[in-house]
Amino acid sequence: MNRSLLACVPLFGSLLLGGCGPSAGGDCNGGGFVCDEKTLALECRGGTWREVPCRGPLGCSETGQSVRCDTSNNVAGDGCASSAEGTGLCRADGRAVLECRQGVLAETASCSQCSVQSGQVTCQP
Repeated sequence: MNRSLLACVPLFGSLLLGGCGPSAGGDCNGGGFVCDEKTLALECRGGTWREVPCRGPLGCSETGQSVRCDTSNNVAGDGCASSAEGTGLCRADGRAVLECRQGVLAETASCSQCSVQSGQVTCQP
C-alpha cells in the first residue's frame, strides 16, 4: 500500500486539506470564501479566486462554514469582497474614507476625523 500519496478531499464544502486548496488567480465556480493564510482570504468572484487582505488584528478565520476577514487596517488598492461593494470604511489613521469599488478599495474622501457607527461612515472635513 502506497502511503505517500495524498488526496485532496473537501472538508466542510470549501476548506481543503494538504495544500490542495484554491490559489489566487485559479479558476472557481459559484462563489465563496476561504482563508488562504492568517491575513489573507480568497473570494471566488467572476470565476476566479481573488485575494482579499485581512490586515486587521483579527486576520482571517474560519468557523464552521463561515469566513471572517478583518479589513480594519486595509489600504487603498487592496481587494475587497463583492458583499462590500459600495460600502465604506475608515482608513486606519482615521484621515480618509475607503470605498469598495469594482473589487478594489479606493480612497473617496479626506477627513480630519473618520468614524463608523452602525455601519455608517462619517467623515469630518
